[in-house]
Amino acid sequence: MTKLSSPFTPDWVSPPGDTILDIIEERGWAQKELATRLGYSTKHVNQLIKGKVPLTEDAAIRLERVLGSSVGFWLAREAKYRERCARLEAAERDAKWAAWLDELPVKELMAAGVITKKRIVKKSKPELVEQCLRFFGVASPDEWRSHYGEMQCSFRRSRADQSDIGSISSWLRMGEQHAEKLDGPKYDRPQFTAALEEIRKLTIFPPEKFEPLLRDHFRQAGVAFVLAPAIPRAHVSGVARWLSPHRPLIQLSLYGKTNDKFWFSLFHEAAHILLHANDKKSVYLDDPNKAQIDSPEEHEANEWAANFLIPPENNTHLLGLRSKAAVCCLAEKIGIHPGIIVGRLQHDELIQPSWMNDLKVSFRFEEK
Repeated sequence: MTKLSSPFTPDWVSPPGDTILDIIEERGWAQKELATRLGYSTKHVNQLIKGKVPLTEDAAIRLERVLGSSVGFWLAREAKYRERCARLEAAERDAKWAAWLDELPVKELMAAGVITKKRIVKKSKPELVEQCLRFFGVASPDEWRSHYGEMQCSFRRSRADQSDIGSISSWLRMGEQHAEKLDGPKYDRPQFTAALEEIRKLTIFPPEKFEPLLRDHFRQAGVAFVLAPAIPRAHVSGVARWLSPHRPLIQLSLYGKTNDKFWFSLFHEAAHILLHANDKKSVYLDDPNKAQIDSPEEHEANEWAANFLIPPENNTHLLGLRSKAAVCCLAEKIGIHPGIIVGRLQHDELIQPSWMNDLKVSFRFEEK
């Protein structure tokens, strides 16, 4: 939703009784005569005209006989009126809930296109509240707090500052919405293991070549793979979770990344799916490059990803790498991009962070 204009939404409503009044005035009837013809009391007709009682199917049939137009016309007129009343009441509630917006990354959600871009002022806040409720799929801020409050118990954080629930829940919800649009079979662990071997071979290619292949490998293995716009205050660049017992999700941010960080993050999340599948309730919120929490699961995922990209038998070779030519030689030998080896050398403090960065490749994904 990126339109800057909104549909016409008047703050007044017109009950079917307005149409009834127009007709009987044209015919010169008083409400008492209409009541007699309809077989209702004058009080009931007056309440019907004022919209204080609903226009039922029985009333629609009687109006069709007495005033004309069809049953469908009268029922549609009533439905429209009741809908508009409900929306006006909802708008009043939304206005009271405007403070909830302070808990959410509203500007980031606008930038991501999930809610309409507009100024965050008093007049626009009720509509923004409504859009955020629809985005999260909840009826009120209370249900949002209840749902994501409970989900917090499942968060497995890699950083102490991953505490902004509004930002985290927004990023997770974007992933859920993307995943809902993806098809594919149920999760198959052997197929996933085989897919990861094929995906590792893609590290030497640019994004425009590897991305569709990457998505296809994950889809065939029954894993939802999503790239979602980053929300900085979430302090999350990747997540691994199970949307259902048969549907794992790997979600990465659309931050601009060097290829060493992208591939390590990807395989780090894959490791959570492989190694920690017995705990399908956990939501692993990861920023592997800035981990501060001493979590066994995070250490396991880090070790698995590092060893998968550069098998341990090559560790002695890493110790002696001091030239770009040597890095490229080892990269070709083990079938990965040399930038990944440079990232490993820098992480292990075998070389300075400023060395050999020209062997890395920077790329930025665009949301599909």
